[in-house]
This record gives sequence, structure tokens and C-alpha cells, in this order.
Amino acid sequence: MFEPKRVLVAPLNWGLGHATRCIPIINALIELGHKPYIASDGVALELLKKEFPDVPSFELPSYKIKYAEKGKNFKIKMIWDSPKVLKAISKEKKKIKKLVKELHIDVVISDNRLGAFYKKVPCIFITHQLNVLSGNTTWFSSKAHQKIIQKFDACWVPDVQNKPNLTGVLGHLKKTRDNIKYIGPLSRFNKEDIPSLYDLLVLLSGPEPQRTLLEEKLLTDLQEYDGNVLFVRGKIEDEQARKKIPKTNGNLTLVNFMQSKELEKAINQSDLVLSRSGYTTVMDLAKLEKKAFFIPTPGQYEQEYLARRLQKQGLVPYSAQEEFSIAQLDTITHFKGLADFAVNLDYESLFSAFSKVKENSEPTSSSLST
Repeated sequence: MFEPKRVLVAPLNWGLGHATRCIPIINALIELGHKPYIASDGVALELLKKEFPDVPSFELPSYKIKYAEKGKNFKIKMIWDSPKVLKAISKEKKKIKKLVKELHIDVVISDNRLGAFYKKVPCIFITHQLNVLSGNTTWFSSKAHQKIIQKFDACWVPDVQNKPNLTGVLGHLKKTRDNIKYIGPLSRFNKEDIPSLYDLLVLLSGPEPQRTLLEEKLLTDLQEYDGNVLFVRGKIEDEQARKKIPKTNGNLTLVNFMQSKELEKAINQSDLVLSRSGYTTVMDLAKLEKKAFFIPTPGQYEQEYLARRLQKQGLVPYSAQEEFSIAQLDTITHFKGLADFAVNLDYESLFSAFSKVKENSEPTSSSLST
């Protein structure tokens, strides 16, 4: 007998990727009769509130992640900020416990929120980083992350287990563990064969100040680009704003943000995509089988690794931010582009993890009518 569950979905606010890849999961929860709740902070929370205005949402303590202005200082800045992150995680655990009790939550799904865990209900962790790259401290950051993952009842990795795959060493251990399940790439988008409208689509997101630094550089450089450009800034604000920027050859349309359906159409209508090499972006562009050029966030080892790996495979070229020039976009023609190899995900089977009963668990409602 089917028992609908109250499910708290809590993505990390680190750019928009963690939130956007939770969209297909929230949609599947609704379609299968479960009751989702959303918990996050900042732009991640604002994006999901716009996507799901009828789903109850709650604010969690912010990790206040802010990048260094220079990539070489990325690790130092993260170490410097670690005390406030640990403090936020501690507050987050208390808030999750409070929400579970007050809302009678049956299941918690955390997308990389380390404190979105309560031991008396089934908890699921979503990550593509079983190994966390951090230069000469990769062994330590990876072991620490794996230890956190082991607390959860299940870890969903949005990739395939065997080769070829998208994450490489990021999402694969030498020896897999019992609670790890590969669910295939997650994307909120679908491919459509529709007429091209834009020669280039620029997609930005990510923590400041790097998002703004790249935006300012590209708006200057794109004056030299011959073609029509749609520039999505990745700034989640109350209202959508569009602005036409004069350009010598072609049009440049600047938009602060787009919701899923509009962005899906825009990507399908674009010949080329210029963006960060965040993993969610990689999954989306693979689903839509697009040709792209990547500029990894300076100092972010994960994005730099993904960009190098995809270029080595002959799929997508990339450039360091400080070395990028518009002329480099011409190299895209020498690369194959990303291809879709998503699996047919059976959400009903995936959500069977919800039925796990915790020992000494507190009573939670099994009926959505209470």
C-alpha cells in the first residue's frame, strides 16, 4: 500500500547548480503523490521559490560562502572561512531537527548541505563529489567528506557508475560503498529541435565576487563578437529584467535570470554556450547535446578538473578566466560537444529508500492530511 511521505529537500546555496538539479527530484515527488518541502538560503532558496511557489519553503542558516578575488587564494580563503561554515552547519542541524518535528517530516534529502541530517528519520545525501579535490590536501578533504556521507542512509550520485561517465575521479571511489547509488545525470531540461535564435548563450552563476568579475569582463569582450548573444546573468531578483546592449555586429540581450522552461527554450535555441564548468551545467548541456566553451571559476579545483577532463576527451574546450579572449570561441568547431547518456531513472524505485525505518525513531505522520 502506497504511503505518501513528507520530504524535506535541502540544497546547498553555492551558485545555482545544487538547487536546479533538485528541480527534477521535487517534480517527481509531486507527481508520485509525496509532499515536498524546501529548505535552503540565498539565491538557491529564491530560485526554488520561483519554480515552486506552492511548495512550503524555509530558510536555513547561510554558510556565507564567498570566493577570493584571486584564484590562487581560493584555498586560503576557504580555510579562513571554515570556522563560520562549521558554526552555520551546527545551527543548520538544529534547524533541521526543529523542522522535522514541527512539520512531521518523514525523509530529508540534502544536496551537499552537511548539516541537513537528523538521525531519527531516513536521510539521503546527493553529491557528485565522493572525492573533493583541493590540491595537495585532496586526501584530507576527500576523507572528511566521505566520513560525513557515511552518516546518511543513502548517497545518490548523479552520474553513471561505469565508463564513460561525466565526473571521473570526482564521483568514483576505488572501492564503492553500500550506501552509494548512481542515479544517472540529473537535469531539469529536455532537448527540442527548434530553430536557432542566438549564435551564443552566456550562462553565469556562482558565488561572488567571481560571478561579477566574469560578467564585467565578458560584457566588454563581447563587443568584438560577431553574432546575436543572449546573456543570462544568474542574478535571482524579484522581477525579470531585460536590457538591450548596443553592439557593433549583432544584438546582445542581457537578462538577470530565467526560470526553467524559458531557459530550456533559450539553450535549445542557441548554437553555442559559454559558461562555468560547474557539474550541473555540464549535466544540463549533455542532456541538450550542446557545443560549449567553459571558463572554470578561478581556484575551484572541481571546475578546473572537469574542464581539463572534457577538453582532453575532445568534447569541450576551456580557458582560464584571466587568459580568455572572444577569439577562443572559434576553437569550439574542433570539439565534438557534449552527448546525452542519461539513464531512465525510475523515481518510484529510487524513493523506496523512504521506507527505511529508523530504530528509536520519533513518530512522524504517514498521512498528508494531518
